[in-house]
Amino acid sequence: QVHLVESGGGLVQAGGSLRLSCAASGRTFSDYAMGWFRQAPGKGREFVAGISRSGGSIYYADSVKGRFTIARDNAKNTVYLQMNSLKPEDTAIYYCATFYQPAGTAEGVSYYYTNPQQYDYWGQGTQVTVSS
Repeated sequence: QVHLVESGGGLVQAGGSLRLSCAASGRTFSDYAMGWFRQAPGKGREFVAGISRSGGSIYYADSVKGRFTIARDNAKNTVYLQMNSLKPEDTAIYYCATFYQPAGTAEGVSYYYTNPQQYDYWGQGTQVTVSS
């Protein structure tokens, strides 16, 4: 069992920045790939960013590429999402998620990260609201 807790959400004006954090516990953090998804009211869950167990493979949704940065600190069991140049359409609940990715597993398969069905554990979410 992996327990994920997101933090860092809030209300920000368009053009502003926020940094989300997701703290993991329960298993060896470095054996797990991590991802961020979001869900806006009335919409489905959308992939935002993903990072492999080593940090060597990173993927972004086209809608956030160049504005958001995902990073992980395996010593702190934490993954981050730095969000810059925020837009009102970024308003959503942001979820952290993870799936087991043991050593020797190919890390560079984008479908593993973008598909929510791949993920085994999810956090409770943190609200991000961007005002215009």
